[in-house]
Amino acid sequence: MAVVASAPGKVLITGGYLILERPNPGIVLSTTARFYAIVKPIREEIEPGSWAWAWTDVKVTSPQLLREATYKLSLKHSNLQCTSSRGSSNPFVEQAVEYVVAAAKAISADKGTKDELNKLLLQGLDITIIGSNDFYSYRSQIEAHGLPLTSASLKLLPPFLSITFNEDNGTHGGGKSKPEVAKTGLGSSAAMTTSVVAALLRYLGIVELPFLSLDETATGTADSDLDLVHSIAQVAHCIAQGKIGSGFDVSAAVYGSQRYVRFSPAVLSSAQVVGGKQLPDVINDILKEKWDHEKLAFSLPPLMTLLLGEPGSGGSSTPSMVGSVKRWQKSDPQKSAETWRRLANANSVLESELKKLNIFALEQWDTYKQVTRSCSGYPHDKWVEQAADQNQESIVNSLLGAREAFVEIRFQMQLMGKEAGVPIEPESQTRLLDATMNMQGVLLAGVPGAGGYDAVFAIILGESTDAVSTAWSSQGVLPLLVRENPHGVLLEDGDPRTREVSSSISSIKIN
Repeated sequence: MAVVASAPGKVLITGGYLILERPNPGIVLSTTARFYAIVKPIREEIEPGSWAWAWTDVKVTSPQLLREATYKLSLKHSNLQCTSSRGSSNPFVEQAVEYVVAAAKAISADKGTKDELNKLLLQGLDITIIGSNDFYSYRSQIEAHGLPLTSASLKLLPPFLSITFNEDNGTHGGGKSKPEVAKTGLGSSAAMTTSVVAALLRYLGIVELPFLSLDETATGTADSDLDLVHSIAQVAHCIAQGKIGSGFDVSAAVYGSQRYVRFSPAVLSSAQVVGGKQLPDVINDILKEKWDHEKLAFSLPPLMTLLLGEPGSGGSSTPSMVGSVKRWQKSDPQKSAETWRRLANANSVLESELKKLNIFALEQWDTYKQVTRSCSGYPHDKWVEQAADQNQESIVNSLLGAREAFVEIRFQMQLMGKEAGVPIEPESQTRLLDATMNMQGVLLAGVPGAGGYDAVFAIILGESTDAVSTAWSSQGVLPLLVRENPHGVLLEDGDPRTREVSSSISSIKIN
């Protein structure tokens, strides 16, 4: 019986750079873009004599990348040894498998279910990984086929399309010379790692996972189960990438949209010891650790739409940009501290105004709906005129307060980039974002996360994003199909590739 789990990509709308240090919060939105992990046995029956085996088999397939790898998994030490590989290996999946199996063995020993676990492991693990098209850039294929840079063109692509590679010649701080998958900056490695961890833990009988009911409400799991998925996904992701990041991308993949404060890096100190403890001992330490991250459920107020765009001006190296900002902090501690203070204050004001808008929507739905729909038809300087009474005026004031706070956030991020010598908000993005923020119905427009050339986002009042999408397309920015979706990791009802494909999908073959 196959188990399918999915985890979403993310967009960090506040907290860029600050989120690296406790206790600075960031607002991270999970999205409709999802990674799926499908886990099933390699063998339906256990072979005679298999109980004496010291190793079992693992197969990992990434059909979009035309990659497949086979491994032997040590039943004693939980480590993998690659036996064959078509294409490069995937360290995120490898670490996920090793840490999940080690955790499962420790937990099953406590529960007295070791025999059931061993039976599943002896049948082998067949893991398939696929990601939504939204994670990857198909801009070059669209251009090559003479199609316009529009979301309608993206809709023509079949789901889970094969992924192409781009050649980064080092522009914009990328500093890479080997072919790389062209991505849209939604946190594909975190979503992929989390989906694999969740699917394996569920397949091995260690956790339950939430699933969507008919009314789109997530149900069916305990907080402790998600916490276990989170802790293992965080350690696997950190070890695979070779550093301990803030972890907001993994947290969003597990729990969904949230206000996030990072965990103390010391939580993973045991996993950082190179050549020290065996994996089973490391995972025991990890399972006993008290994770001190903060996660408060947070989503955009109703009747607001997240729109993302791909500028197509080359990628940015987030580690390189973070390194430059840190060097600036050390070289000019006084000025950098003042910039961070102002930035933190503006982030706090934006968060507060969005919370107020969520409360207005909850307590005064008809008034809130009328104001947001009315303001969606005008640029921000006309919003005050849409308020007919005090309640409506309070909602408009919160809209304008959120906007004013975000203008300050952008200014401080621009200043930080200038001082650190990195393009946090490049001039080309500034011109685009200024024009976007002056369009009707646009609340915010900025660069997500660490900034750079990867992506732009807008938060728009109402459902209609056509005007902004059209304006972006005319400027060479490809509007993406991805939207906010507040749900984190989910148990799926089957392989998403077998679901009925809409008849509207074009027969155009994109290679």
